[in-house]
Amino acid sequence: MVNKDTKTAFLFPGQGAQYPGMALDFLAVSKEAKALFAQASDAMGRDMEALLRDSDADTLKRSDIAQPTVTLANLCAAAFLGEKGIAPKAAAGHSLGEYAALVSAKVISAADCLKLVSARGRAMQETVEHIAEKSGGGEDSAPGMAAILGLAPEQVEALVRDWTAAGLEGLYAANINSPRQVVVAGTAAALAVAQEKFKEAGAKRVLRLQVAGPFHSPLMAEAADKFGPALESVQFLDPAIPLFSNVSGKAVSSGAEARDLALKQITSPVRWIAEESAIAGLGLDLLLETGPGKALQGLWKDSGSSLPCCAAGRVEDIEQLFTN
Repeated sequence: MVNKDTKTAFLFPGQGAQYPGMALDFLAVSKEAKALFAQASDAMGRDMEALLRDSDADTLKRSDIAQPTVTLANLCAAAFLGEKGIAPKAAAGHSLGEYAALVSAKVISAADCLKLVSARGRAMQETVEHIAEKSGGGEDSAPGMAAILGLAPEQVEALVRDWTAAGLEGLYAANINSPRQVVVAGTAAALAVAQEKFKEAGAKRVLRLQVAGPFHSPLMAEAADKFGPALESVQFLDPAIPLFSNVSGKAVSSGAEARDLALKQITSPVRWIAEESAIAGLGLDLLLETGPGKALQGLWKDSGSSLPCCAAGRVEDIEQLFTN
């Protein structure tokens, strides 16, 4: 059972965790969630409640939709936990999830966070569309990401280096997620070639992910250029609790560093294994996946840690924390 004395870290999921109707359950139980929906609607210039209620999975997959909606869901979950008396002792987020972690660590405000992820999502969506246009246009030309299961991270990174040296363009190791899972990013052509190559190299499975872009790779440089001015317009304070970076895999020391890393994150790999290792050494009691889905719980299980990681992405999940 969780209580206010439980030493907890919040882990926030990223793009790909979205699903139709997510976060709407918080509106009936949380005053802060209602305020967050209003702030997100202002940032997006559209009714977020209607968007989440009426959109299908394909619509939510777009970066300009997924990024503000997933972040809103993450922030609502964290807000409801706070209303229940649970405050994090540390925070981290996978990819996009890092923005909700910045709020939990009091580096940026929720309102600024929602403005940033709206700008970030637009910049990334535009960049992805430009890459697809250069590749001939059409759905088959869209860049993206694929999870490589069953090969060690060092194997995947070495294979990508070798294939790149041999002439394969547009493939990058993007998410170093667990000892059994690495995500690569690339152009449509590079991913098509790599899928067969990874299987030949012994991968158990190669799965295309439900994300609309080659995130955390140099292919997103255009998005970083577009997003930079938005970051400069927001105040970043020093973290109030340990906050971990995707880029370094280490704790962030200052607001200035957090801002710098937020820009680098767009084109840099997510060092999630390193973050998990750092979090495991904090002496915590519990980790909570504070947002939609169960992906981070699975990655934490793969880490081999005995520290529990539980779901906290829905009202039902959070209520169960206080009864189990």
